[in-house]
Amino acid sequence: MKFFFLALTLCLNLFAFGKDKVIVVIDPGHGGSDPGHLSHDKALKPEKDLNLSIALKFGKYIEENLINVEVHYTRKTDIYPSLDERVDMANELNADYFISVHCNGSAKSTVYGTESHVHNWGSKKAVRLATEFENQFENRAKRRSRGVKTGEDRGHSVQVLKYTKMTSVLVECGFVTNTSEANYLNSVYGQEIIASALYRGFRDFIQREHKDIDFINTEKELSQSGEVYKIQIMSSIDPVETDIAEFKKLGVTVERIKVESKSMYKYKYYVGKFSNKKECKALLKKVKENGFPDAYIVKFE
Repeated sequence: MKFFFLALTLCLNLFAFGKDKVIVVIDPGHGGSDPGHLSHDKALKPEKDLNLSIALKFGKYIEENLINVEVHYTRKTDIYPSLDERVDMANELNADYFISVHCNGSAKSTVYGTESHVHNWGSKKAVRLATEFENQFENRAKRRSRGVKTGEDRGHSVQVLKYTKMTSVLVECGFVTNTSEANYLNSVYGQEIIASALYRGFRDFIQREHKDIDFINTEKELSQSGEVYKIQIMSSIDPVETDIAEFKKLGVTVERIKVESKSMYKYKYYVGKFSNKKECKALLKKVKENGFPDAYIVKFE
């Protein structure tokens, strides 16, 4: 009997060490005949549509920027897979991660902010991933984080968290019942920022948890040579209007350029135009302090 358990343990360890990729299932909540939460403004999209938009952007960030990560979706269109089907899909794939994307709602229109839900505090790996998401929401996306929540906070269990056999987190990206947050979630800019925060949280987490797997594609985009320097503040999959409040607070004109490339990022956003890098650095500091910490200097001909 001792030999049997020793052999079983050895096989499991060899399987773990031999793993060369991770599998993530991204679950856009609701769908089809189930709209999810609704905004007070009937002109705004129902939760199911916001969930799908954010989830697909999140998945594209992973697919474009990471290697050795296999991405699956419980839905990619406006259909409603049952909760059983979502759970079964993740379990049958033997996925490593299940991330369900939702937007929240409340009877009180003043309530706003993000939340990341886990089954219970005993789900330690899920708690760490959920904490990473909330850190990204608060510190990088500059959203209000309401923290990590469990069944004790909800007063009930969540099927896709309880019955999936992998590290599972359900993310609430904001409240559609709060006017300001609903408008943010309905904007292309807001969806890009939320999806980017999810991506960064997931990326940083799996790099720590799977140190034996290489996730970063080391091929870098070739730098352009020339004499003009600009500051790239962000890129996006869909066009973001250049007169939004987040851009206006920079106090400089934002230039949007459509990029013809195979990359998923079709639009890039720049500020400033300088003849040397030294002059550009002063504006770069201001840009980073005003909501774009990942901005960087680009050299053009």
